[in-house]
Amino acid sequence: MINNNDNNLAELNSYLVGGAVRDKLLGHDVYDHDYVVVGASVEKMLSLGFSQVGKDFPVFLHPHSKEEYALARTERKQGQGYTGFICDATPEVTLEEDLLRRDLTINAMAIPVFDITRDIEDNKIIDPYNGQADLKNRILRHVSSAFIEDPLRVLRVARFAARYHNYGFTIADETLQLMTKISNSGELSTLSGERVWQEMQRSLAEQYPEVFFQVLRDCNALEKLWPELNALWGVPNPAQWHPEICSGIHTIMVIKQAVKLSTKTSVRFAAVCHDLGKSLTLEEHWPSHRGHEKSGLALVEKICQQLKVPKDHKTLALKVCEFHLHCHKAFELKASTIVKLFNSLDVWRKPEEFDDFLITCLADFRGRLGNETKAYPQIDYLKKAFQLALTVTAKEFIEQGIKGAEIKTAINQKRIEKVASIKVA
Repeated sequence: MINNNDNNLAELNSYLVGGAVRDKLLGHDVYDHDYVVVGASVEKMLSLGFSQVGKDFPVFLHPHSKEEYALARTERKQGQGYTGFICDATPEVTLEEDLLRRDLTINAMAIPVFDITRDIEDNKIIDPYNGQADLKNRILRHVSSAFIEDPLRVLRVARFAARYHNYGFTIADETLQLMTKISNSGELSTLSGERVWQEMQRSLAEQYPEVFFQVLRDCNALEKLWPELNALWGVPNPAQWHPEICSGIHTIMVIKQAVKLSTKTSVRFAAVCHDLGKSLTLEEHWPSHRGHEKSGLALVEKICQQLKVPKDHKTLALKVCEFHLHCHKAFELKASTIVKLFNSLDVWRKPEEFDDFLITCLADFRGRLGNETKAYPQIDYLKKAFQLALTVTAKEFIEQGIKGAEIKTAINQKRIEKVASIKVA
C-alpha cells in the first residue's frame, strides 16, 4: 500500500539544487526546480508514494507536487561521449559528492527543502565549491577536473554565457582551456545532432544568442560542430555594402538585429544561415560572392539534416538564404520577378512565413556598420505588392469561361499587372 503520509515525506533529507538556487540568488526567473534526496533508496522513495521515472538513474515524481526528485549520485566515466557514465545512487552518496559531479560552481549549490520558501540566508546555502563567490564575481567556472569528461558541457557553458551575458558573466580562463581541450579531443563528434540542436535552439531563444556562437568559436568547438559557419570569419565582403568587411562579424551583427525584431528561433536561425554560401567563394573572387545565395542552399540542407532541425526552421532558412538579395533589390525587380518570388516563397499558403522572411532580410540589412537604424522601405513595398496580388482570385476567370491550367496562367498574369500598377517613389 502506498504511504503518502506528509510527516514521512518531511523526514526526507532533500535539497533544492542547481539552476533554481543559482537563479534565486541572481534574482533571475526560476522555471525549473530540481531536488536531490540524500540517504534514501529506491525502495524508500517508492514506499513514500513517489513514482519512478528516468532510465539512466533514479528520478522520482513527488506524490503531490509531481516535481522531480533524484537520488544523490556519483558518476564515473567509462565510455565516450556524454552518455558514457556509470552512476552510483546508493544511500551512502553525500550531498557534497553529488554536487561535485556538476558542471559549474554556480550550479553546485543547494538549499535544504524546508528553507526554500523563506528568505535565503548565507548560512542556509550549502556551497562546498564556492559557487556564491563566482556568482558574485560573475564567473562561469568548472567544479572539478571531471568537467572534461562530458563534451556536452562545452555547449552548456556557451549557452549559460549567452543567458547570463547581461549580468556580466565571463568564462574562467582555465574553464575555457578545458573546453578547448574537449573540442580538440574529437569528443564533440560523439554528441547526437538532436542534443546539439537542443542546446543551440535554447541559446537562440536567449537575449544574446550571438554569445553562444562566439564562445564556441573561442574554444574551437564551432569549427568541429559547424565548420561552414566557422569558415565565414576572415572571408571579406565589399566595403561598399559591408563596412564591417568580415562575413563572420556580419553574421553576428545580423543575429543581434534578428533578436531585436523577433523572438522566433526560426527567424534567428535563418539569420545565422543566410550567408553560409560565402564560405564556398574561391579566394580569387573575393570580396565578390556572386551566386552565394544558391551555393549556400546545400550547406543549409547539410546542417539541418545533421542537427535534425525542425522543418519550419529549415524552410525559412532555405528561403532567406536563396532570396534575401531579391528582397534587398525589390525596387529593381520587374513585376513578373516579384510575382515569381511570391510563388517561390509560397506566400499564398504561408503569409506568416513571408513576414518572417521579410523580418530576417531586414535583420540582414541592418546587420552592417552604419545601417543599424536605417529605413528599409522594401518591406512596405513587397507587402503592398502582396496585398494587391491577393485580390486576384480564380472566380473572375471561371466566370469568363477560362478552364483548367489556363486559370493558373491568367491569375499569375493578373497578379503581375497588379504589382506593376504600384508607383515606386
